[in-house]
Amino acid sequence: MSRLSEFSDELESLVANAAPSVVAVEHGRGQGSGIIISGDGYVVTNAHVVQGRPGALSVRLASGEELKAELIGEDRSSDLAVLRVNAWNLPSLALDESRRLRVGQLVLAIGNPLRFERSVSLGVVSAIERSLPGPRLRPFEGLVQTDAAINPGNSGGPLLDARGSVVGINTAVIPYANGLGFAIPAHTAVWVTAVLIRDGRVDRPVIGIAAQGVDLAPQVAAELGQHRALRVHAVAADSPASAARLKPADLLLVANETSLFSVDDLQRVLVLSRGTSVALRLVRDGQPLLLSVTPELKPKAA
Repeated sequence: MSRLSEFSDELESLVANAAPSVVAVEHGRGQGSGIIISGDGYVVTNAHVVQGRPGALSVRLASGEELKAELIGEDRSSDLAVLRVNAWNLPSLALDESRRLRVGQLVLAIGNPLRFERSVSLGVVSAIERSLPGPRLRPFEGLVQTDAAINPGNSGGPLLDARGSVVGINTAVIPYANGLGFAIPAHTAVWVTAVLIRDGRVDRPVIGIAAQGVDLAPQVAAELGQHRALRVHAVAADSPASAARLKPADLLLVANETSLFSVDDLQRVLVLSRGTSVALRLVRDGQPLLLSVTPELKPKAA
């Protein structure tokens, strides 16, 4: 058997294992995709797919069975939502938070583009840590870019690596562009879905900074022990960050023992801290520094 035949057989097996966990998410005005993430009926999809319609949602399983779905919670800042259907022993896929995704890796997208259910497309990871404009001028950050075909209706479906692991939740395309699709990384979806299942919403504390994930120069990365960090661009007056003496141009490396590669990493720490102080390790003017900041809750977004 040729290597190409072996590769084709492996892809066929991967899709056969994953596709039963991919569902169609329907409401009165549209349709998208979703992933069953637990056998007791929890489904993750995009927030823009459900659009705040708790009483008008249904999920269609691979078997063709259609079930009424309860909206457990949605988080528009990450474009993620969790539904639940009244069913048990469903085939499920786990979200992979390993961060082993690299540019050039093969990936597959499965979903329901234009209502063609469980369509499969193959591509590569074109880039990681991409940003796109989001609601209220707040960008979606840390996205996975792929050239696997993603079309309207793919939203909420899985992006799988060659091992069959869910490495992303397909979320967006750029109109009139070819080969430009984006997915929310699974390491973001893991913590957001856990909080949504627990609390029904994600309350996001703030510390009052504008920051951006940046790639570090090889020599700096070797010295600091990580290849990315958060660069502080601005510090709001009378904010927790100001009280903690954070300054523009500070390079944030670690928060509560979590390495910071993107804004999402900091948000995760702030959310899980539940308002308690957060220990920051940073570099200022080439010198290491330790600071402590206590986040504050902002008003809940509509």
